[in-house]
Amino acid sequence: MELVEYPDRELMMISLADRLGSELATALRGKERVSFCVPGGTTPGPVFDTLSGIGIDWARVTVFPSDERWVPETHDRSNARLVRRRLLTGRAAAASFVPFYAGTPEPEAAIEALAEALSPHLPIDVLLLGMGADMHIASLFPGADRLAEALAPDAPVLMALRAPGAGEPRVSLTARVLADAMTCHILITGQDKRAALDRAQGLSPEEAPVKAVLANATVHWAE
Repeated sequence: MELVEYPDRELMMISLADRLGSELATALRGKERVSFCVPGGTTPGPVFDTLSGIGIDWARVTVFPSDERWVPETHDRSNARLVRRRLLTGRAAAASFVPFYAGTPEPEAAIEALAEALSPHLPIDVLLLGMGADMHIASLFPGADRLAEALAPDAPVLMALRAPGAGEPRVSLTARVLADAMTCHILITGQDKRAALDRAQGLSPEEAPVKAVLANATVHWAE
C-alpha cells in the first residue's frame, strides 16, 4: 500500500483527477478500449467534476460502478445517477456506461445478465474506490450476508448482497475483480477513516473488506 497525504481536500481532488486521467491516457495508448470503475457516494464528486473535462479519448472508455443500490437511476440514492451527473458530462459524456441495475424486483433475477454485459470490460484498467468508516469497499460490508462468498478466490464477477444498515439490496463487484485491477486508488477523508485504514491493516478481509485490495492500492487522504 502507498499512502499519499494532502494538505487539503481541494488539492487532493484535483491531483487525484489528474492522476486518474493520466492513467486512463496511458492505458488508451496500449489498447483499443479501457475500463474505468468508480465509486458511489458524494465524496468522489469533485474528482468527477475535474476529470470530466480532461481531454482524453473518452469514446474508448467504458465506465461502470464498483457497486449499486437496487434502485432505479431516478432515485436519489442511485450511484449511476451520481456518475451520469458528475462524471459523464462535458468531454466525458462520450464514454460508455455499464449499469448494475435492471429493474427486476430483486437483483438475483438479473445478476447473470449484468455480469455477462460487464465481463468483456474486465480486468479493470483504472479503479477508484471509496472506503467507509466500517472499512467496507464497494458493497462488501462487514457482516454482509454473503461476504465470505464475495471474498473467495473463485467468486463470480458480480454478487447481490444485503447487510445490516446498508438499506437496499446491493449489487457489487467481488473482491477478486477489484483486486485484479491494473491500478487501484482509494479515496478517503477525515480522521475517522484514516484511523479505520490503520486498523484494517491488522485485520482479516472478513473483518475489514478493504484489506482485500490494500496490497496494491494507492490511498489518497486529506483531513
